[in-house]
Amino acid sequence: MSNMRSDVIKHGVDAAPARSLLRADGLKDEDFDKPFIGIADSWNEVVPGHIHLNKIVDAVKEGIREAGGVPFVFGTPAVCDGIAMGHKGMRYSLISREVISDCCEVMVEGHAMDGWVGVSNCDKVTPGMLMAAGRMNIPALMVTGGAMEAGKLNGEDIDFQSVFEAIGQVQVGTADESFLKTVECAACPGAGSCSGLFTANTMACLTETLGMSLTGCGTSLAVDEKKLAIAKESGKRIVELVKKGIKPRDIVNSHSFHNAICVDMAIGGATNTALHIPAISKEFGCPVDLSEFDKISREVPHITSLRPAGQFHIRDLDNAGGVPAILKRLIDHIEDAPTVNGKSVMEIAESATIADENVLRPLDNPYHQQGGIAILKGNIAPMGSVIKQAAVSPKMMVFSGRARCFDSEKDATEAIKSGNIVAGDVVVIRYEGPKGAPGMPEMHAPTSIIQGMGLGETVALITDGRFSGATRGGAIGHVSPEAYEKGPIAALRDGDMIDIDIPNRKLNARLSDEEIKARLAEVEIVDRPVTGVQKKYRKLVTNGVNGAYLE
Repeated sequence: MSNMRSDVIKHGVDAAPARSLLRADGLKDEDFDKPFIGIADSWNEVVPGHIHLNKIVDAVKEGIREAGGVPFVFGTPAVCDGIAMGHKGMRYSLISREVISDCCEVMVEGHAMDGWVGVSNCDKVTPGMLMAAGRMNIPALMVTGGAMEAGKLNGEDIDFQSVFEAIGQVQVGTADESFLKTVECAACPGAGSCSGLFTANTMACLTETLGMSLTGCGTSLAVDEKKLAIAKESGKRIVELVKKGIKPRDIVNSHSFHNAICVDMAIGGATNTALHIPAISKEFGCPVDLSEFDKISREVPHITSLRPAGQFHIRDLDNAGGVPAILKRLIDHIEDAPTVNGKSVMEIAESATIADENVLRPLDNPYHQQGGIAILKGNIAPMGSVIKQAAVSPKMMVFSGRARCFDSEKDATEAIKSGNIVAGDVVVIRYEGPKGAPGMPEMHAPTSIIQGMGLGETVALITDGRFSGATRGGAIGHVSPEAYEKGPIAALRDGDMIDIDIPNRKLNARLSDEEIKARLAEVEIVDRPVTGVQKKYRKLVTNGVNGAYLE
């Protein structure tokens, strides 16, 4: 094979020093005529969604070698949002997306790789690697690591979300700590990303929809043998992509992002997709914004009932036919686009089989008439905010309540746990946005405890932070502009009446523009001291409705 990117470190007199160092890696003469393939490996022994990725990487390596390539594995960070939650670690989670993207760029470009495979799983790793793929635009594909099995308790499925809600039950006295311990020990039975349609699994499905992973990768479980088969085939496929010169921007285009948002709306994916899809699309040179989410949400119904809002888990979605079956359901809404499979999206949809009519309902019999996410605007969020409407009780679709304002997640959580939040309240958590926190942490603990305390249909929550993919209830995030930028959310005071109207996409305080302006003039911004990567991030990050993208 000639005219490879890696020729600069393989061939010619001037490449002798590089060849010498590569021989120390074990390369032989014959290897210098083969394509060099990087493998971005997010394996670690901290994140349960990643503890098995070493096996997947081995399968990818095997496929690369069989196809005539030379694999080179390098590491990237991976943060478990569940472990990082509730302390300063959560301020590093979204930041890690940009760090991961940069790591991939540094390693692939620094070593003149001909192509690369991203082996990812949990929340920020997949979007970070996709951003790098679009930015570098050299042959690439993704292998997502797969979901864990659901836990079992008394014959019923439980998951990570169950643990948080059990905390709420303890707080109100409907359960004791021994019950909490039982749930804690049963909810997460082994390797893989959390078993519901939380952020990791949503992004895995959307990666397959974008055409950047092989068919079946998005929903196959971590413990499923077919995951290793997909990984090996992915290794073979990346060598073929390199030989044919097929690059990510040859695969992913504006039609691809339209399809990804359609699938997102249909399955009721995590609100974090409203951060990740815009950021990824910018790196691919075909930016989409939240208006596209809301437009498609009004057109594409919600046809699944997966956790956290429903009863099913990723195993059920996989058994129902996975992403191809979803595409088949949406065939009148999707647009044709290429994939790394060599087949088009429409070809995959047409050949798919839908194996469970309840897990994947027909469009004329959906779980909800509109898609999973809605974009709300008003005098609290002039630029927009995001809610997972598929996870909202019908009783909360139109809601008015009294503001209870907190300048940190910690203070809000303590107030909720102590019983100071009651029916009719709207918990406002601010200074948790991309710049303010910084890092836009998830407000999963307060929303889950609200649910566990039985307040899920009578208490709403508004924040300039974001939410876990496991969040359900009247939780509105990504409020922009954020409080740190003196957005209107900074002007709210205890007792202000707030009106939430999801069907009409409205989020307003009963305050005049003049009153908001006068209050903002008096606001003293909460300015948390930052160092290191947080300091850099605060200087460069945009607001939540722009995907917290770095400019």
